[in-house]
Amino acid sequence: MMANLSARCYAGESDLTAIADLINTCEEVDRLDQGTSISELQQEFNQPSRDLARDICLWEDAGGKLIGFAELWISEPGTVIDGWLSFSVRPEARCGDVEVAAVAWGERRMREVASLRGAQVKLRSGVRTQDADRISVLTNCGFRVDRYFCRMARSLTEPIAEPQFPEGFALRLFPGEQDSEAWVEMFNQSFIDHWNHHDLTVEKFKYDLAKPSYRKDLDLIAVAADGTFAAFCYCEINVEECDRTGRNEGWIAVLGTRRGFRKLGLGRAMLLAGLQRLKAAGVETAILGVDTANPSGALRLYESAGFHNIRDSISYIKDV
Repeated sequence: MMANLSARCYAGESDLTAIADLINTCEEVDRLDQGTSISELQQEFNQPSRDLARDICLWEDAGGKLIGFAELWISEPGTVIDGWLSFSVRPEARCGDVEVAAVAWGERRMREVASLRGAQVKLRSGVRTQDADRISVLTNCGFRVDRYFCRMARSLTEPIAEPQFPEGFALRLFPGEQDSEAWVEMFNQSFIDHWNHHDLTVEKFKYDLAKPSYRKDLDLIAVAADGTFAAFCYCEINVEECDRTGRNEGWIAVLGTRRGFRKLGLGRAMLLAGLQRLKAAGVETAILGVDTANPSGALRLYESAGFHNIRDSISYIKDV
């Protein structure tokens, strides 16, 4: 199969239609909720700090039909730089050759990153537990299991308890872009103790604020008496995804409490406030993802708030 294929770099927005078609063709077979649209791909590709010419690779047959697609998400510079690899291969071409080529491409790119930045690098890839073929590919390519995650859901037709905030804390909507640095500091201080944390940048945060899907009414913070941003819950409704799947879902996209303000009940209060906001927006089901070994006890919190596990996934890692 590989003898009939050629690899090339991303050529720009002229490739978006073919990439979306490939991903959606795979989704029709795999049913992994990984469908997409041209506008969603544009938002994904146009995020700051992405080198699209180097971090995307396409494989085409002799007739120019797109057979395989791979991309890398490379973390911000640090002691260790992670490259998150995802790839899609047309079902009829899944003999292993294109998948192995995608992994090899990812390894080469991360070695290049290591050389340019003088840092240790890791190659990572996530997979649903039911995707036995992808697990086999990663295992045969030398990846090992690093972490387990689950996706959880909660019906918003069930009663939602009233959030109880500790004395001295007030629930507020995030004021806006002018407070980006304070929000980013809160985010990084909230997740600094978590697995595989990489600092969020103000540039990336401002990009997310400018997305068409951003809703200020779903962006909540808890403010301490001295004005410190202490905890947050940002919810998200992906209208295109809901239209594609036929499900009326909203996400608890990020939830956190910064160092120095934990064990006060802020996490639960922010979660319940987020659920109330999603329900008020007309959403029927709330979704979130969680690290099953989260050190802050997030899994227990979500279960106590009525969430149940609907899907498991695995994070694989390979030293490069």
